[in-house]
Amino acid sequence: MNPVEVAHFLPDTEATEVLGRALAATRPARAVVHLQGDLGAGKSTLARAMLRALGVTGAIRSPTYTLVERYPLADGSEALHLDLYRIADAGELEFLGLDGTDAALWLIEWAERGGALLPGPDVQIVLELDQSGRNVELSAFTETGRLWCKAIVQEWPVARDSSVHLGGS
Repeated sequence: MNPVEVAHFLPDTEATEVLGRALAATRPARAVVHLQGDLGAGKSTLARAMLRALGVTGAIRSPTYTLVERYPLADGSEALHLDLYRIADAGELEFLGLDGTDAALWLIEWAERGGALLPGPDVQIVLELDQSGRNVELSAFTETGRLWCKAIVQEWPVARDSSVHLGGS
């Protein structure tokens, strides 16, 4: 399957948060998102905006040091937010208690460090710093991801912008 791709320039933090809200508004019942990008690219900002839009109240902590944070969502399901930047070996995931986890949403930063021990992505989101903002690209890896990317284009306010495109089929 060719990945469906949505690409756009996000000029500021607010634009990143708008994307997070669009992702939340169109989220399928179960989804795995791999977030990629350098330090400071906006991965945690995007995840935080998405979680807030899904009904998480209170503090939304970055899992940089805890590696995983669990959040109850407004619909009664659970989201996991993982940040694997600090792990040295994929085997360290065994100590996180993720076996048998039935979370409806996985948001995984630095997923490449977890290798095959993590679920594969429905959607991969790559954020790249670009002068005053960041470029974002969403790629689908499953049918769920492909349908989600199409729904995002309908929901996201910049979908009418010519720089947003759907690739693949």
